[in-house]
Amino acid sequence: MFTGRFMRPSPLSALIAAQLMLVACTQFPELDDAVTERAKATDYPALINVAPILARTEGDGPSPEVQQSNLESRVAALRNRAERLKRTRVIDASARTRLDDDPRPDN
Repeated sequence: MFTGRFMRPSPLSALIAAQLMLVACTQFPELDDAVTERAKATDYPALINVAPILARTEGDGPSPEVQQSNLESRVAALRNRAERLKRTRVIDASARTRLDDDPRPDN
């Protein structure tokens, strides 16, 4: 089982191990000391109703009907383009013959 040779670690596994060691040595900052006494004494901000804000945006942009119509016309255009591309010859006749006469077996 032991052949006398040592397995060489891959560069990827060595890189991952080095990154894990660096992360393990990281000093985390003391977040409790980062908050000032003034910030601790401050009240939470007042919550506001978002309905008026959302109401201002309702008139912006096309209506759902217009969006649906635009989407349907785009789908139709893409389908027409796909049909045109299906009818287009991509390779010439000699290349098609070479591909069809390929002696390699199917895998």
